[in-house]
Amino acid sequence: MEKKRIRDYGVSVGRMKTGVRNKITDVQGVTVGQVTIKDSEHRTGVTVIMPGQDNPFVNKYTAACYVHNGFGKSAGLVQIEELGTLETPIALTSTLNVGLVWDGIAEYVIDRCRREGVNAASLNPIVGECNDSSLSRIQDRVVKQSHVLEAIRTAGEDFEEGDVGAGSGTICYGLKGGIGSASRIVTIGDTEYTIGVLVQSNFGSTIDLVLNGEMAGEKILKMKEARNDMAVSREDKGSIMTILATDLPVDSRQLRRILRRTAVGIARTGAYTGHGSGEVMIGFTTANRVPTEEWIKRTAADSAGQSGKTAEPAAQSENMADSAAQSGKTAEPAAWNENTVSFDFQHGLLTRTVIREDLINQAFQAAAEAANEAILNSMVCAERAAGLDGKVYYSLAEFLPEALN
Repeated sequence: MEKKRIRDYGVSVGRMKTGVRNKITDVQGVTVGQVTIKDSEHRTGVTVIMPGQDNPFVNKYTAACYVHNGFGKSAGLVQIEELGTLETPIALTSTLNVGLVWDGIAEYVIDRCRREGVNAASLNPIVGECNDSSLSRIQDRVVKQSHVLEAIRTAGEDFEEGDVGAGSGTICYGLKGGIGSASRIVTIGDTEYTIGVLVQSNFGSTIDLVLNGEMAGEKILKMKEARNDMAVSREDKGSIMTILATDLPVDSRQLRRILRRTAVGIARTGAYTGHGSGEVMIGFTTANRVPTEEWIKRTAADSAGQSGKTAEPAAQSENMADSAAQSGKTAEPAAWNENTVSFDFQHGLLTRTVIREDLINQAFQAAAEAANEAILNSMVCAERAAGLDGKVYYSLAEFLPEALN
């Protein structure tokens, strides 16, 4: 049975138009795969965000990251901060599984590069985490390389939310947390673009929860205490991983500005970012790819083979192979809304198209709204779970609609 999401309970989040699925996968090419591990001792797993279907190591994504509060153990952020590129899928898991999941992402990229004749001598897997030790024996480190590869293999446009994958053992506002997602549409000129967000929610104090602008946490707290429920979070601690995808033509600096606005969405749910909470944001755009020299040479050679002419690597566009195949001619740079990058291999130049800075407010609002709704979806889609100490963590859905009245 399809799970009810926050809008099904009459909670309206923001004013902007959503994508078709209202998920991060509304950004064309993005897919999500998950493996959930649940038994008497463990509630954990892995969630993998695939930025596209081609090899990201050879044709990298413009990316950015932002650490709002650094109580976390994520891997790979240093290189994103330095180079502004993403060259692997992004994986989310539990805290002590970061290294094991890193191995799985590395194995996937190395194997793909080996099959494509690419020398992957150095790569930067991206892994984020939340601590699920209240519901899972985290020291057992049960997420293995095989689970990562299975998540990649089964990744698709539709995916479950709630206590699945990396969200299986998370707690949010003293209730059951999990994986949640949402998307928004922005219009610049006459072109529509998508901003999608996926969260792994594991933060917040029960009393602070806000729904529809109301302090719903106070009502939930009273209902929980009436049940003699001891699973009440009175501190804003834990973590939240936020992944943002878009097809907006932006550079890394602009993307980081947009990414930072997901913190507004987190705050709108009531959190104030406590000392023991790790708020880490990672974002990428499917526009403005950053081709390696290997990719440029191969694409030029493919273009020449299709057209029957000698390859001319200078001033070729990212989409030239497809253009050449369709036209039967030597590839020329595609229109910017199809391809926002062109390069001059001979002179070592890379040219990008980016949106005007004064038009970025829509993207800011979209990031805030999508993050807000993604968090609430992660909670209402989750089912109640018992912690290792016997405490019960209820689903937000069990307190609706009473908490809204």
